[in-house]
Amino acid sequence: MELSLVVLAAGIGSRYGSLKQVEKIGPSGETIIDYSIYDALRAGFNKIVFVINKNLHADFQEIFGKKLSGDVAVEYAFQEITDLPSGFTCPPDRKKPWGTAHAVLSAMQYINGSFAVINADDFYGADSYKIIAKFLRTLKTTDNRHCIVGYELQNTLSEFGGVSRGVCQQDNNGKIIKITEHFEIQKKGTTFIHKNEKGEWAEIPGATSVSMNLLGFSHTIFQHLEREFINFLDEHLHEPKAEFYIPWILNYLLENKLAEVSILPSKEKWFGITFREDKPIVTAQISKLVKDGIYPEKLWD
Repeated sequence: MELSLVVLAAGIGSRYGSLKQVEKIGPSGETIIDYSIYDALRAGFNKIVFVINKNLHADFQEIFGKKLSGDVAVEYAFQEITDLPSGFTCPPDRKKPWGTAHAVLSAMQYINGSFAVINADDFYGADSYKIIAKFLRTLKTTDNRHCIVGYELQNTLSEFGGVSRGVCQQDNNGKIIKITEHFEIQKKGTTFIHKNEKGEWAEIPGATSVSMNLLGFSHTIFQHLEREFINFLDEHLHEPKAEFYIPWILNYLLENKLAEVSILPSKEKWFGITFREDKPIVTAQISKLVKDGIYPEKLWD
């Protein structure tokens, strides 16, 4: 069966200040994307779809196309701010992409079955790809079942600033009820705190299950994305900073009982390049994984 990995790489890393998606962090010049693809291939994925800005096409072909040639099918989907449904025209003051849900929608023409979605600048860990691949193999094309790999909050923080995380509220059967965004999460001593809806600091348990945008979908998600993107544009077309986010569409499906979303717990430690200061730490963590034999010194021959 076709099992696709959609890599979201079109976003602009404003906090980081450059194209962090292709920063070299491995001993042989590997990027985080390289490790993600390596883990995905070992888990059974057989197609890679990069969602990028059209201006990055040549760079991505040069960096990833050559090394993956012959090993896996590779496609490039372009997320452009002018790519809107019939009847809509992009406002001239729009500068940033339309959000993660629009990015996934941009990949639709290249997806034929179940697929996973990842952020280009996030390291998820090999076991997480095995977990999500196992779930995706159970899906039929017509299923309205999707999933989120849930990480323990304490395994997802940066040392250099507060972060936002989607907290996954779930029932006793491992089904998600609601995803709630929590802001300015950080560690303080031995506890974890965030700013609540009143703007006040509040504690949050370190074992809280959060989404890091390692998501799994059946093909039916596209019909919901197409419909709701039109509804989003009807309300927010002329808001320059409004974005069509994946958690928003998932919450909509859950509230209206249009889909089922399972939480797949992972004990892996997430890390990524959110701030420029994160890079040396990520490089050191990769170096340790190589030293421990989790990854070879050189991923691609």
